[in-house]
Amino acid sequence: MTMTTVKRPRRGLWRWLKALLALSTVVFVAGFAYTRGPAFGATPSGQRQLRIEQSSQWDTRRFVNRQPQWLDLRKALREAVFGEGNAHANPDAPIAVVHTDAAQLAQPAASGLRVTWFGHSSTLVEIDGVRVLTDPFWGERASPVDWAGPKRFFAAPIGLRDLPPIDAVVISHDHYDHLDRATVEQLRDTATVFVVPLGIGAHLERWGIPPSRIRELDWWETTKVGDLDITATPARHASGRLSNDSGRTLWAGYALHGPEHRVWYSGDTGFHDQLDDIGERLGPFDLTLLDAGQYNPLWPDAHLGPEQAVEAHRLVKGRTMVPVHWGLLNLAPHTWTEPVERVRVQAACRGVDLLILQPGRVTEPEQPGEMTAWWPSLPWKTARERAMRSTLAGDPVESYPPFDCAHRPWPMRGRHRHAVSMTP
Repeated sequence: MTMTTVKRPRRGLWRWLKALLALSTVVFVAGFAYTRGPAFGATPSGQRQLRIEQSSQWDTRRFVNRQPQWLDLRKALREAVFGEGNAHANPDAPIAVVHTDAAQLAQPAASGLRVTWFGHSSTLVEIDGVRVLTDPFWGERASPVDWAGPKRFFAAPIGLRDLPPIDAVVISHDHYDHLDRATVEQLRDTATVFVVPLGIGAHLERWGIPPSRIRELDWWETTKVGDLDITATPARHASGRLSNDSGRTLWAGYALHGPEHRVWYSGDTGFHDQLDDIGERLGPFDLTLLDAGQYNPLWPDAHLGPEQAVEAHRLVKGRTMVPVHWGLLNLAPHTWTEPVERVRVQAACRGVDLLILQPGRVTEPEQPGEMTAWWPSLPWKTARERAMRSTLAGDPVESYPPFDCAHRPWPMRGRHRHAVSMTP
């Protein structure tokens, strides 16, 4: 009979394996505990979750878009890791920021409508006596940690506590560049009302905002702050503060309806088929704040980009367009000034009244005053060189037509006024 000898692993190797297993366990537990930290917010539950599940946008486990999104993840990662990058994605010189005058903000707007842009999507909209902050971002980085992540190009033009009393804060979704924990906590001891899409109230409550000051809206729902109606409008985007909680909270834009003026903020959105509905139901708008930057053709359904932003402005029946979601953070591989350059070309072609705001400058759209191009002249790609075209239904084979004038030379029409000189 043949005897088979089974070799036992050496004790030294076994000890190393046990140590590796223990270390992996510690790392996993520590990582899990960290993701339960306050920076990540909270998961909706209880009555909040029951209300979420009644939404038409909810699909058994998460919120979904009417038109699915497409992402070439493999190519996007390869471009991010092995691509040449863009030498002009970040400013190489200080940006000409205006230090916002608190005394000026303390006085009412003469026209009843005034807007101050603080960079990215953060604006103060003063409309018919009501002050509204859109997606306020006063943090240092768009990140759950203070040592890594996209860092702001310039300091906030005014301290958050130096602003006059804010009546309402509207949050479009819970990504870090739009829902900043440090900013929210600075507003904790004020009387400010937070208007947010479904589910985001869970984050705010964890950060100390009383439930009585939180109003969660589904698309097309309206709440009132003073004499102002605030309506959540459809958007094509996503949500989540961790990779495994995507879609647990809703995303939205906002229509602000005062007795005399109307403003629409798109939030983050790709081009979608409800833009004309927004215009028909809630427009026309005196002012639109459009998601025009931080785009990539490899994820064309997450953001509008310059040309589609101009078309969205037209569809919602906007009068004056302000491009936002640019100028503060590097979240995409284009030149940091490219969004404003392309918007300017498209607006001129389409006859759109364009107001390009300087960070920190208090501006009344009806009387913008003399302005010059405050950004540097840098190389950038045109719409023909790198087109941004959202898909119709999540398939790159079928996309919206190219709205840029390089492909469709529409004649100039309508009134047109650049709020900047054409030569930087």
